[in-house]
Amino acid sequence: MLKKLGKYELIKKIGEGASSTVYLGRDPFAQRDVAIKVATPEILQDPEKGKLYTHLFLNEASLVGKLNHPHIVQIFDAVVTDKLCYIVMEYVAGGTLEQHAQPGHLLPIDHVVELIFKCTRALDFAHRMGITHRDIKPANILLSGRSDIKISDFGTALTATRSDRTQVSGIGSPAYMSPQQVMEDALDHRTDIYSLGVVLFQLLTGELPFRASNNWNMVHQIVNTPAPAPSTLRVGLPPVLDLIVARAMAKQLTERYPNWETFAQELAQAVRTRQLKIPQPDFADTEKFATLRGMPFFANFSDVEIWEVLRFSTWTRVMPGTTIMSDGEPGDFFCFLASGEINVSKGGKLLNLLTNGDCFGEMAIINARHGQTRGADVITLTQADIITVRGEALEQASAACRLHFYQGFLEVLATRLAFANQRLAAF
Repeated sequence: MLKKLGKYELIKKIGEGASSTVYLGRDPFAQRDVAIKVATPEILQDPEKGKLYTHLFLNEASLVGKLNHPHIVQIFDAVVTDKLCYIVMEYVAGGTLEQHAQPGHLLPIDHVVELIFKCTRALDFAHRMGITHRDIKPANILLSGRSDIKISDFGTALTATRSDRTQVSGIGSPAYMSPQQVMEDALDHRTDIYSLGVVLFQLLTGELPFRASNNWNMVHQIVNTPAPAPSTLRVGLPPVLDLIVARAMAKQLTERYPNWETFAQELAQAVRTRQLKIPQPDFADTEKFATLRGMPFFANFSDVEIWEVLRFSTWTRVMPGTTIMSDGEPGDFFCFLASGEINVSKGGKLLNLLTNGDCFGEMAIINARHGQTRGADVITLTQADIITVRGEALEQASAACRLHFYQGFLEVLATRLAFANQRLAAF
């Protein structure tokens, strides 16, 4: 085995296919493990296949440094020549979703919904950059930890700004292709929506919606045969998942989800309204993301920043009469009210009533250098879901995320000042 490729040390082979081999490598300069996909030399020497696969590597190499999203595999570096092609990527140790797309190895239903939700947000991010993946399947979705995913392999992607290089036909996995893709019609993000619908079907049932002995029969079924409902293959699946899969896999574009946002919203709604009818954690990532995305405070945060907030915030459900903050105590955190009602008072006198989406306690963070203490008691009136952010965690957040927080604080303070002026004017 090769010991080195450019500046990268090759540790071991971790995957192999007909056209490429993937190695676990080490970047000695960045001091991190990486995955290195290397084109098979025999493929590059083939007059026809060599040109095609060089094209695919070049297509993926064009995305170096562009897809910076927590649920997309980052591409760090690439070399593409007639005799050597390799892509250096983020290393993800959890394997692919293939292992959980077969009977006997299926993930819990709520876990599947959460993973697919994260896929919708990642692919929406790519779509907003003009990128359609075109080869969404379990083998191209990597597991990171227990409940995170990373989408990989953008070699066949359609890129709006580089259409001359990306219109590659005949590449992909037929079982996951949309009717438009197998018929070689013009494609957009809705072909990926269909493919992700197939992945959802397979993760729920352990079966593909269409199976055939050859590609022609597969294409015929994809174009003409209605897909079965997942619940016909797995007893007890919630009806809402049949509906979501059916809409994602609709053969006609007018009946399919029009965009990723709508697909994601229906998944989040199923979780939020407990339509899955199975035991779920108090705060699934799907529900957390949807909650923050719906708060006016976070309107200007990017999806990437929303995921960042989820990583450094804590979510708790508290009973009525719980004291969240006390007048005069030091403050090293601030909060958002995700649901419920909260009473803000001083010396027993009501100052304010907080409801869903309200921010409180931020003044202690803004004036942290001056040893700011709390200026009021904050007590729950009803059961409440509280999102807490520590000052230390905010300081360690990305610059863009911190900026949006402080912009949000200014808007909160301006709103409170305007409200106070209205009350003074009423006297």
